[in-house]
Amino acid sequence: MKRLLAFLLLVPLAVVFVVATARPAAAAALTRVTGFGANPTNLGMYLYVPDNVAPRPALLVLVHYCGGSASAIFTGNGHDYATAADRYGYLVVVPEATRDGHCFDVSTKAGLTRDGGSDTTGIMAMVAWTRQHYDVDPGRIVVSGFSSGAMMTNVLAAQYPDVFSAGSAFSGVPAGCFATTDGSLWNSQCAGGNVVKSAQQWADQAHAMYPGYAGAYPRMQLWHGNQDTTLAYPNYGEEIKQWTALRGVSQTPSATDHPQSSWTRNRYGDSVEGITVAGTGHTLPQAGMIAYAISFLGLDAGGGTSTGGPVRSVAAGRCLDVPGQSTTQGTRTQVWDCHGGANQAWTTTAAGELTVYSGGSLRCLDAEGAGTTPGTAAIIWPCHGGANQKWRIDSGGSVTSTQSGLCLELAGSTANGTGVRLGTCTHATTQQWTRN
Repeated sequence: MKRLLAFLLLVPLAVVFVVATARPAAAAALTRVTGFGANPTNLGMYLYVPDNVAPRPALLVLVHYCGGSASAIFTGNGHDYATAADRYGYLVVVPEATRDGHCFDVSTKAGLTRDGGSDTTGIMAMVAWTRQHYDVDPGRIVVSGFSSGAMMTNVLAAQYPDVFSAGSAFSGVPAGCFATTDGSLWNSQCAGGNVVKSAQQWADQAHAMYPGYAGAYPRMQLWHGNQDTTLAYPNYGEEIKQWTALRGVSQTPSATDHPQSSWTRNRYGDSVEGITVAGTGHTLPQAGMIAYAISFLGLDAGGGTSTGGPVRSVAAGRCLDVPGQSTTQGTRTQVWDCHGGANQAWTTTAAGELTVYSGGSLRCLDAEGAGTTPGTAAIIWPCHGGANQKWRIDSGGSVTSTQSGLCLELAGSTANGTGVRLGTCTHATTQQWTRN
């Protein structure tokens, strides 16, 4: 516990707050809200509303670490979430623990029970208050946190799977791992990575937090440094067990890649993602990581420089299309008669992506296998901010991969079902596209 606090207290704490009572916060400022509802553990509630709120905005619950505060996470290592909120128009609720040590309760029976009368009860009151005052998209309420906040991310997703659609936890432990029976909020066995269970046992522990629930559980992204000794690295593997079981997917990765040289990302179906960061201890998140979390959580949906619409081939007169309205990662794109369906509605984002669908189904146009050679297929894949998902739409109508410099083109025909791939740029009509 002392080691955890020693590191986390190094984060800057300064920010100025405006206090609000049961009314929406002032725009573009982290604002305190009081009188928001049931709050048995005296948590603080802070809300960020960007200047330009998206229609039906997403809502992020951002949970700080032990020794932290709302201001520290919002202006410190969670600041990328704040700047992205300005870009994409989503709202951010930041709970603040006020007990000694400023850790969240992920240990007591009350804390590990839905509506149990501890921290999760207060946090859910914050979510409810925000939904009452803003037209939040109920399908895009997500949670993310660091350290103690990562543990709370797992707990909230397990207790309220009917509320949260996704979570991203940086350096956490499985939901329920930190349980204690003596009133303490610290569990040394779990912190040391010594609590090992089967996937089914972890799933059962999560089910016990919301007995009788038979619906789907949130998508989950899990980050951990392999040199972490504060919340030891073996906890990462236990988290993977829990969430693959809750989501009903195999513990064998369906895909593995390295978005950065020190990162190993394993995907389990399209619903669980785990990233190990080599040579790193209890110091997450680091530069570039939150961008990946934002994409996984679907917070960048609808926040681009164009609204969803067709991308039409000049040569074929047909639209860029995802066959069968599939959301399966790796599905190859094609051209098909334009019909205005969701599988033909593409959004260009400020990050240079072409996205289709939204929320938990959000997918990016992707150069298959990060390929940089002519003939590489254009597929859909969960958005991750990688170079092979960045595109430039030129004034002449070409859609160019910023990674390879190759152009999006038809694969040898203009008929329905013709595949779309990358090719050497020739400015032929088979490489020209329009956005109307």
